[in-house]
Amino acid sequence: MTDTETAVKNVLTETTTVALTPGYEGANIGTYIGFKHVNYLAEKAVIEHFRRSGLPVGELYERYGLGFDLVDLEARLRGGLFVDDEASLQVQPVTEHHDTVFRFKIAITVLRDGEPKKVVTASVSAVLRRDEDDRRLPDRVPSPAVLDRFTVAVIGTPEPGEEIPAAGRDQLVSGGSTDRDPVLEHLLAGRNGYGWKFRIPYPYVHFFSRMHMSSYLRQMEEAKHRFVDARGISIGAQLAERNWIPAVTHSRIEILGEALLEEDLYTVYTVEDIFKNLLYTARMDCYVVRDGRPVQVATGVITHGYGVVENGNRAKVVAWDERIDSALRNLPGEGA
Repeated sequence: MTDTETAVKNVLTETTTVALTPGYEGANIGTYIGFKHVNYLAEKAVIEHFRRSGLPVGELYERYGLGFDLVDLEARLRGGLFVDDEASLQVQPVTEHHDTVFRFKIAITVLRDGEPKKVVTASVSAVLRRDEDDRRLPDRVPSPAVLDRFTVAVIGTPEPGEEIPAAGRDQLVSGGSTDRDPVLEHLLAGRNGYGWKFRIPYPYVHFFSRMHMSSYLRQMEEAKHRFVDARGISIGAQLAERNWIPAVTHSRIEILGEALLEEDLYTVYTVEDIFKNLLYTARMDCYVVRDGRPVQVATGVITHGYGVVENGNRAKVVAWDERIDSALRNLPGEGA
């Protein structure tokens, strides 16, 4: 068995555990770490799993031109993660013999009152995407056959939607955004939602060209922020008036296709389910326009409630009132 075959076997069969601390950037409310950085930890743990197995993701690209991409990431938050936590992340391979993607289950555990407590469970899927540009990889060698099963020439092949008149008429500058566009009007028709157009800048891509999972997590976080602001119940207003914060219990993002550097990305955030006055689930759909037709490149869901954080690290869930309910449902009222 070659070294690469052994490494792939390790990736597919061995469970690894790594200790990681969350990024300080994620402590937006007191010392509580938001869902985006919780998901970042899950991604980092899988990358560390590959390294410990003998298959570092950087070397995969440098040697073979294979870019490592998370294409599906789901997380359930059972408790809070805080900035001083040293979290233990267990990565368990769950790839089946027929799978063409790497699959993992992840458990994030922290110490609470001296005892280990599982605060997050996650599932992750990843692929290797081949870069065919020889200008960037003059020393590349052919990749071993054992990697072919998990290698794609392009991530996803989504079908274009119906042609939209005036689509792509006004291009934005890099990093610019707008919530007024004929494509958005088309995508939002009949939905209880909000959308905006955003020109993809280079910090949102990797391997020179395509948006990666962490960028879609940023979009999902911003979608919530923009949606409640547009409905008159902004995060800042709720913090100032009631000390309420948005609390996430579940999120999932699946990449369906490739969104490229300096394309305009259309993000639509739609409220789908409301559970009493405690939780609501919204869907995020992301599109680019090619040849006048929308192409869906990602989709996801997120479940939110409201909470109060005290002393920086103690949180409790609160029930929302009629004002919040009317705004979420887009009903006439004070918050709508």
